[in-house]
Amino acid sequence: MIEKFSSWICCQLGAREHYAIPRSLHKAGQLAHLITDAWVPPHSLVNRLPKPLLANLRERFHADLAPASVHAFSSSLIGFEIAQRIQKNSGWEQIIARNDWFQENATQLLYKLDLQLSTLNSRPTFFAYSYAALKLFRYAKAKGWRTILGQIDPGPFEEKLVMEEHARHPTYQSNWQPAPSHYWTRWQQECSLADRILVNSLWSSQALQKAGIPKHKIDIIPLAYQPPEQADDFVRTYPPVFSDGRPLRVLFLGQVILRKGLAALLEAAELLSHQPIEFWLVGSSGISIPQPFHAKVQWIGSVSRSATAMYYQQADVLLFPTLSDGFGLTQLEAQAWKMPIITSRFCGEVIKNQVNGLILPEVSGQAIAQALDFCLNNPWQLEAFAKKSTDTSCFSLSRLQQSLQALPYAVV
Repeated sequence: MIEKFSSWICCQLGAREHYAIPRSLHKAGQLAHLITDAWVPPHSLVNRLPKPLLANLRERFHADLAPASVHAFSSSLIGFEIAQRIQKNSGWEQIIARNDWFQENATQLLYKLDLQLSTLNSRPTFFAYSYAALKLFRYAKAKGWRTILGQIDPGPFEEKLVMEEHARHPTYQSNWQPAPSHYWTRWQQECSLADRILVNSLWSSQALQKAGIPKHKIDIIPLAYQPPEQADDFVRTYPPVFSDGRPLRVLFLGQVILRKGLAALLEAAELLSHQPIEFWLVGSSGISIPQPFHAKVQWIGSVSRSATAMYYQQADVLLFPTLSDGFGLTQLEAQAWKMPIITSRFCGEVIKNQVNGLILPEVSGQAIAQALDFCLNNPWQLEAFAKKSTDTSCFSLSRLQQSLQALPYAVV
């Protein structure tokens, strides 16, 4: 049965996807409430503090939602984070504590809103993201609401892949640890309580099915993305030949971790060390790199969101050899700047092989080296890929809203 959803309540810990789902619903007049951990509008006192203080908190706002009914626990969040530091909690202990803190506060708020919610002209649809939804879904189910889980990653199957990758590459030391078993037990309960489970790619859908989630409960809705206006008129050019004076510039942008295919990337860099190729690694590092490493790999580190545009403009190709990603937003960002991409199959479907980039047959140093060698010797092909860049309008907020509206509702 297909039923139109009218009023939605969104619970969102963090600023995931720049609040794309509540923004799209508000634009369509369907957002009853957004419940989030922090919200810092322009007139907030937080914005009067010196800029280095609470910098991340200042980004917890979106102008599109300024007129919406938004509820947040900003003061409580600051107190929670201070307490976590005093107690020296970190890793999974801190992540799980934060998820529990958010659900406790959000559930208490729902009780306070009970009378107001009872006046809605139909049963609301309740949306929450994975790993911070269990207690909220229990409340929603008790009220007879529809429940939709936004799955933020490919789940326990991805963890298995990452664990195997770390076992293969012990020299790349990191602080990565698998989640405790009760983390996945709670997630399974969330999935059980959800009427629908939203994922962002076919890969995520397949990974969830491997974890025992029924296919009929899963809907694939890609991420929403709004390209920067300055990218519209950008023209990408390539030299007739790459050389030591003008090497092929390969950009990796994201977390520098094994899950993102870093071991294979660095192996490819070694294989191509005598070729006119530069590797730019932009993002925070979660692994230790054996030293020495050749100079053609530039470890740039973390940069601000605004600074990433410069790297998209100046590099020649984006390398995205991920072992597993729910989607991989960097693909849309790169395509907005008309940048060809070399990617794996284990992420969102943005690249068509030999049309606007290359899809790796496997994530290995040899496969990456072969793809880059092709680009090195065929700069005209990179230019052709750039001209065939994906039209990112198909990932718009309005398309997201249409997809949410079209979701089937399974009768409980």
